[in-house]
Amino acid sequence: MARIKDTCVAEVKAAADIIEVVSARTTLRRSGSRWSGRCPFHEERTPSFSVNREQKLYHCFGCGKGGDVVSFVMETESLDFTGAIEWLAERFRVPLEYDESSPAADQARKRRERLLALLESATAFYERYLWETKAGEPVRAYLEGRGLHEPVARDFRLGLAPEGGSTLLRKALEKGFTRDELLGCGLIGRRGTDYFSGRLLFPLADARGKIVGFQARKLREDDPLRAKYVNSPESDLFRKGDILYGLDKAKSAIARQDRAVIVEGNTDVLALRQAGLEPVVASMGTALTERQLKELGRLTRRLWLCFDGDAAGEAATLRGMELAQSQGLEVKVVALPPGVDPADAPAEFEARLGTAASYLMHRVRLEIDRAADRQEAFVRVRETLSTFDDSPDRAEAVRFAADRLDLPRDTQSGLAPRRGTAAGGGGSVSPKLLAAGDRLERETLAAAIAHPSQRAVLASMEETYFDDVRHRALRAHLVDGADLAAELVSLYAELDSLAVSNGIDETTGKQLLLRLQERRLQRDLSGAGADLTRVTELRSQLARVRSAVAELK
Repeated sequence: MARIKDTCVAEVKAAADIIEVVSARTTLRRSGSRWSGRCPFHEERTPSFSVNREQKLYHCFGCGKGGDVVSFVMETESLDFTGAIEWLAERFRVPLEYDESSPAADQARKRRERLLALLESATAFYERYLWETKAGEPVRAYLEGRGLHEPVARDFRLGLAPEGGSTLLRKALEKGFTRDELLGCGLIGRRGTDYFSGRLLFPLADARGKIVGFQARKLREDDPLRAKYVNSPESDLFRKGDILYGLDKAKSAIARQDRAVIVEGNTDVLALRQAGLEPVVASMGTALTERQLKELGRLTRRLWLCFDGDAAGEAATLRGMELAQSQGLEVKVVALPPGVDPADAPAEFEARLGTAASYLMHRVRLEIDRAADRQEAFVRVRETLSTFDDSPDRAEAVRFAADRLDLPRDTQSGLAPRRGTAAGGGGSVSPKLLAAGDRLERETLAAAIAHPSQRAVLASMEETYFDDVRHRALRAHLVDGADLAAELVSLYAELDSLAVSNGIDETTGKQLLLRLQERRLQRDLSGAGADLTRVTELRSQLARVRSAVAELK
């Protein structure tokens, strides 16, 4: 893929208004030279989210998220760097140019833009046909009968394809699109007629909200397409395994609530959203794919899976669980009775989430249910448990299996022989206060960010005054103008906010610089050994620094 020119990236960053971008996710209020509000990345009652409009930086003191306007878009829109720049360029009307762009690459990009514009136009046409025509009346009644009311149906841009013929084809040609373009995005078939006919259409959007295809539900028995649901043909734009239905609308809630609920069907998403459950997506009726899990993994590490309780749904759940587990995601399973969908009782679904089983518990239950007898069940469970380290979930699964299999106490130890603790020993450790030295380095850099006059003194201090490699890199950026690596943007934003929250003024900044010098001199003094001349010189320097600190108090 062609690379966006650096000059264009700079123009996009300069044009982007971070307050406008962030305000689409949370309400901000001006507080002095900054803006503050509730963090869009996690649930909180007291605002701890700070935005610096001038430097286009943000930081949350609650969850630690921080960065610049580009990283904010990457986080909230589930995009990579290039995608975020393109998103901002479109939002703030900045034209982009690409390096190493060949005529073929330019042509491919322009074709993609044309196909996306065609799909957007088709979506609008199908919407109007559903809501504004007599032919749409029975379909509107069908949606109401399913408990899906007009607001949620309009929000997800449901539409209706006219029956038979080439109505969409004719309308698209009138707008200047070509048959090749219609074929390229799956809106007409090889025979040149409309691909979808007389079906309820669910537009399928990527994480950016761009329509890339459709899923069409059968409405009449004489439909020439037998399947209940039919998707757009696979193309450069649409790949079924890449799409999570509703992700463009759910991603903010997923990041904020730190959880994603994955169901099987589009109507389940609509019903649950209508009932107030926001972080919900559908897997397009199949087991979760690696690409789908990667998209979700950018937003949360906690997944709730809820597929149909029939055999196919159970198999899809298991495949999705195994893949998610292998990627280090925390997985819980919401078990539904056969024949029951989430949409059947959406108001009760939140309570079901509270009773969800862990992946391991669900897997053990399945192995027992699938076994022909107790002996086979014992072997299946033992093999499953042997692949897991000790944990509360494992202990719970062992108790469950022992109870289900009615095992005597002397047999239970053979069910799950101990493997020792997980890597790292004692488990997770509670976060502690930063060490004094690390805190000194951070606050010194925060002062230099807030007060550029401090940077001349900082320049006189070698990078070895800082222990942390990231702090050294940030010092180089402040002193020498070295490029700020992408992984340091969040730290820069955090320290920028820290200077304000801790009230680090210029006098405090001078004290911090002196304290850093004092620390270095003390270290040098302890390493001077028997060199009396060196010791005397260092003690003299240390006395002067301490005197300067005292004068600033």
